Amino acid sequence: MEFGLGLPINDPACLLEWARRAEDCGFGTIAVLDRLAYDNPEPLTALAVLAGTTSTIRLQTEVLLGPLRATALLAKQVSTLHRMSAGRFVLGIGIGGRADDHAAAGTPINRRGRMLDEQLGALREIWRGEPYRGARIGPRLEKAPEVLIGGFAPAALRRVAAHADGFVCAAPAAWAGGLIDAVREQWAGAGRAGRPRIVCQVNVAAGPPETVERARRAAAGYYAFTGREGWGEPLSDPGRIAAAVAEYRELGADEVVLYCYGDDPRQVERLARMVL
Repeated sequence: MEFGLGLPINDPACLLEWARRAEDCGFGTIAVLDRLAYDNPEPLTALAVLAGTTSTIRLQTEVLLGPLRATALLAKQVSTLHRMSAGRFVLGIGIGGRADDHAAAGTPINRRGRMLDEQLGALREIWRGEPYRGARIGPRLEKAPEVLIGGFAPAALRRVAAHADGFVCAAPAAWAGGLIDAVREQWAGAGRAGRPRIVCQVNVAAGPPETVERARRAAAGYYAFTGREGWGEPLSDPGRIAAAVAEYRELGADEVVLYCYGDDPRQVERLARMVL
């Protein structure tokens, strides 16, 4: 099983150091989340910058809100980043569930699932070099980027088998198993060869109490929209982090991404010592 690192979103300038440390420590992936109506960096732009300061680590959106973006432009942005990073980009993509993001983008939230289905099909066609609305959109790709679908609803799980290479499971291990089983069943039912790549995600914080407290406050602010106190609170005890990782391993995860909301980059080495 591999390990990735989800980067904190509160200070874009610090992400260069995070990315270099993550690659030096042996993490397989750096991931950046996506919101529009929030104080966070735009993920494709951020990962393009980080591609220039790294050389081997995968660059992943986890997850990009596809319906907020025009399909042709998204295809071009992704293919550019994938080409210029020597094939290191992974497109994690989903619909997004927060009304303020869709309102800001002017997209109808009640059509976001259908919009993503149409978009995913079009992206594959564009990357194969087929015309889109009468035009061919480059840069050309010898191989399309890996696509992972994030979500919880049955429609999102079905989308993995229909359009993607794997599944981003941002659920606690206690109820991730049912989601992963559903994805695998849909995959087999669709007659897909092999198996879907499963990427699980857990929020963490490592370091002294002040680092952990900053991470808790940042996560609480990010998840405040749920109205659930403690939702998304990062694990900070090494034993609990190890136990969560073991549970995801038991579920057959291919990768676990440790998401950090605290801004201290020294967490990278601490987390590496725990899991690598």
